[in-house]
Amino acid sequence: MNANTKKKLSDNMIWLVLVVLVIIMSIANPKFFTIANLRTLLTGESIKGIMAFGVAFAILTKGIDLSIGASAALIACVTGALVQPVDLATKALANFGVQVPAIAAILLGMVMGVIIGALQGLLIAYTKMPAFIATLGGQLICRAAAKIFTTRPVSNLSDGYRWLGSGMIGPIPVIVVVFLIVFALAAFILGQTRFGKSLYAIGGNDQAARVAGINVERNLVLTYIWCGACAALGGILLAGRAGSADPANSGLNYELDAIAAATVGGTSHTGGICRVTGVFCGILILGVINNGLVLIGVNDNYTNIIKGLIIIGAVALDMRKNARKA
Repeated sequence: MNANTKKKLSDNMIWLVLVVLVIIMSIANPKFFTIANLRTLLTGESIKGIMAFGVAFAILTKGIDLSIGASAALIACVTGALVQPVDLATKALANFGVQVPAIAAILLGMVMGVIIGALQGLLIAYTKMPAFIATLGGQLICRAAAKIFTTRPVSNLSDGYRWLGSGMIGPIPVIVVVFLIVFALAAFILGQTRFGKSLYAIGGNDQAARVAGINVERNLVLTYIWCGACAALGGILLAGRAGSADPANSGLNYELDAIAAATVGGTSHTGGICRVTGVFCGILILGVINNGLVLIGVNDNYTNIIKGLIIIGAVALDMRKNARKA
């Protein structure tokens, strides 16, 4: 086997893993490889996938974003409260006598996500605060803010608001279409824009990037704005799909699944390495594991053990590759 073939095999190994997993799950339970179940799988993983495309940008620059699940919950609660019927007895904003149009609430949610991401990005870029600390603080603040905003789940959301999360375009769920659009946008940004190329340079060596004329701080702020926008979209879709938003449980641990998908997809925590197609495959792998093991009847705790081992294995392989290059 020549070097070129070995490289191609190495680059596409993750897709072979996905194919093998699909075959195994299909044999274990014939219901797995059906249109209805595959649609369920994609619908269930779309929100985490959108968040994974966000956090992958942060990991690419040697950062992380632990706040995306909590900020999604906060944004879901606030925007959901705005589209509740005026005469609802359990309305979250009891004294707010207007039902806001769905599009206005969604735009407000996206703005909130951008602001949260920008604030964290400014902390990371200009104070040199570790991204882990800045976004962990953001996680705690956003989750607490959601619980202060409302002590009960926000329900009875308008049909227009719910359409993104639960609507259909023919046989395809709208949420899957949105997921694919974000995938295409992420691939375009990293592959075709100056901003994307700058992120690879910053992740590879931020000092060299500065020497090359790249504004490292500005690009880091933009990175976390992207993360915040993906979190906001995820929160809106989550509330739309469920028909409600829970300040305590919405988006809970979603950041871990998003980071896992990006990591399994080959995004290196040492920076400078990320393929959006790999992240996409990582999302599908975790989705196949989650969905397949549920169909087989495996306990959730064992599912988490398997996911944990896969994450550790992916990072170990990444470290081995980097050691060889060194």
